[in-house]
Formats: sequence, C-alpha cells, structure tokens
Amino acid sequence: MSRRSVKGVAVLGALAAGAVALAPAAAAEETWTMPNLIGTDLQGAQDAIQSLTDGAVWFSSSTDLTGQGRLQIIDRNWTVCSSTPPPGATFTTSTRIDFGVVRDTEECP
Repeated sequence: MSRRSVKGVAVLGALAAGAVALAPAAAAEETWTMPNLIGTDLQGAQDAIQSLTDGAVWFSSSTDLTGQGRLQIIDRNWTVCSSTPPPGATFTTSTRIDFGVVRDTEECP
C-alpha cells in the first residue's frame, strides 16, 4: 500500500468516526404503566389504553379465555379477565397488548 493510500484511509477513518460521534442520539421511546383493567368491559379497557397514551397506542387484541375461539364483536359484552402486559408493567407503542376476556355472563377462569 502506498503512503498516499495509507493517508487516505486514515482520513476516511477519522471522518467516519466524526460522523458517528455527531449523529443525534435516538429519542427514548415513551413508556406508560399498564393500568389494572381486570373486571372492566373490553370496550372500556380499549378506551382506557387509548386515553392513557393520547392515541399513540390505538390497537389492542383480545382472546376468548374459554378456548372456544369466539370473536369479540360487541366489545361491551365481554369482561376483561387478564391483560398482557400485566397491570403495573410498562409498555411502549411497540408492545403487543392483549386482553383475555369472557362473555359478560361468564366467570373468569
């Protein structure tokens, strides 16, 4: 390698290191604490998450805890028995939120 090539590599290395040092720090992702929504109706639980996060988290899923695989069509007719993440845990916009539910006429398992 010629002396000129070595200097060029050294200059490029210094420029790359400077670019990395000057890159802006990634913004910290906002976090929230999962409220205890056990016992509320599914629609109320979904509304609570959207309100808590000012709409930043607008989707949550729900699972029929009886194992029957029923779809939750009218959310107010379903009672929240569990949540993932659990109450008190922190979550972000990238956290998958799922409510375990049963019909409002059924007992939580």
